[in-house]
Parts: sequence; C-alpha cells; structure tokens
Amino acid sequence: MEIVTAQAAHIAGIQQIYAWHVEKGTATFETEPPLAAEMLTRLTNVQEKGGFWLVALEDKTVLGYCYLAPYRPRYAYRFTLEDSIYLHPEHTGRGTGRALLTEALRLAEAAGFRQVVSVVGDSENAASLALHRSLGFQLTGVLRSVGFKHGRWLDTVMMQCTLGAGDTTVPGQR
Repeated sequence: MEIVTAQAAHIAGIQQIYAWHVEKGTATFETEPPLAAEMLTRLTNVQEKGGFWLVALEDKTVLGYCYLAPYRPRYAYRFTLEDSIYLHPEHTGRGTGRALLTEALRLAEAAGFRQVVSVVGDSENAASLALHRSLGFQLTGVLRSVGFKHGRWLDTVMMQCTLGAGDTTVPGQR
C-alpha cells in the first residue's frame, strides 16, 4: 500500500467509496451521493485552500482516502483543520485508515497547523472513534440526535488533536 496526494485520476475510486458510505453508512450525513465532477470540485477546493487530500493505493486501486480541510473560513481559524476519512468497505481493518490519517497529521504539523478537529458521524462508529483516539484525538463533545438517516437518530462526536506546540506558543504567519 502507498499513500499519495490525491489527483483527478483518483476521483472515480474516491467517488465510489464515498457513494457507498452515503448510501449505506452513517459516517456522513449526506443522503445523495455526489457525482464524480462534484468530488473533483471538493478535492480541488481542499487543495487550493491549503488542505491535504491523500489516497491509499494498492495496485492503482483506491483503498481509501483522507483529507484535512480548513475548519472554518474565518481568518482566526487558519491554524485549524478538520479531517475526513473514508475506506472502501472491503479494505477495512488492515491499517489503511491509520496510515492515511497518520500521514495527513504529519503533513499538517510540518505545515504549521496546530489543531485538527474531527466531526465523527454516528456515536456508534466505533472504528473511527478508536482510530482517532489512538492517534491522540480527545473527545470534546457529543451533539445528540442532530442527524436522522436510515430511519434513526444519529449523534455527532467532536474530537480534537493538538499538533506540535499547539496553543503553548504563538504561531508563525499563515
């Protein structure tokens, strides 16, 4: 498996993975799968705004992807990113998510970011919660029953990971 920066050539695989999660999962609260063109726009937007979008590949097949996008558009949030991670349902439990998120966090820290926020859809998403905890994310809150999908109410779990010096020093210019 190799972790590389996502490119337009990976969009078909990215779109298929995300469509599965939209249609069958609860990690995302979207209910209609976006088309490939929309996913390409999202990829471009993340990268143009200084974020990171990575894919895990095996024999040129996209096993999963992870991106760190600006947390909010206001200038004061410029040192904080939000992560998203999705894996092909047939390629879970192999360390793909850990490899993706570990590399994304490394890139973010090297670029001077100080915080990464995770908004985990569904408080029963044990795999995502465990992955984030294992990489240093801490629970910061739960928004109860804020989504309704697949006939049930869903929570959103907020987690946060400090990078580098975090809030102990004044950051450089960004």
